[in-house]
Amino acid sequence: MMWLSSSTIARLRDQLRERGRRPSALPAKVSPEVAEALSLVVEYGPLCEAMYLMMSADGKVSQEEREVLTGALRSLSGDALRSAQIELLLDAAAKSVAEQGREKRMQVVTSMLQEDPARAEVAFVLAAAVAFADNAIADAENEMLDQLAIGLGIRDERAAELLDSIEQDLGGDPTTRGPTFGVRGS
Repeated sequence: MMWLSSSTIARLRDQLRERGRRPSALPAKVSPEVAEALSLVVEYGPLCEAMYLMMSADGKVSQEEREVLTGALRSLSGDALRSAQIELLLDAAAKSVAEQGREKRMQVVTSMLQEDPARAEVAFVLAAAVAFADNAIADAENEMLDQLAIGLGIRDERAAELLDSIEQDLGGDPTTRGPTFGVRGS
């Protein structure tokens, strides 16, 4: 079994939460091009929905999880996504899950993301950060991370590399990981 330490996720979570707390408001006169709006939905919608699936896996969505998701989308978009747009993406994700079910949406989202391995890996890492945002990883969240990795086609070895690289990027030691977050049990 592969593990991700609390300290790694906590640092990533804190960085994303900080970005998620920044105030964001649309200018008074907004007339965005339809093509640009569609581009944002196509680019960030699947990532948002993957994170939404993770944050709602345990049946409750905390403010901390919402802040991590918001911070992640702002970071990924270079601040192109504003709070109102992120809320629309979240609402669309929640509506899709309510109408079609979690399993169906997981299949749809993973099929969209697995076409681009880099985006698939980003979704995997961000889902882990969202799961740990409230400092409590529920069994349902662990199961969701496993399903996400499988659906995205991320092998156990690659998942370990991704999580190890996060640890190294944040200045930690991946060899001292504690039993916090499992990916595909053995």
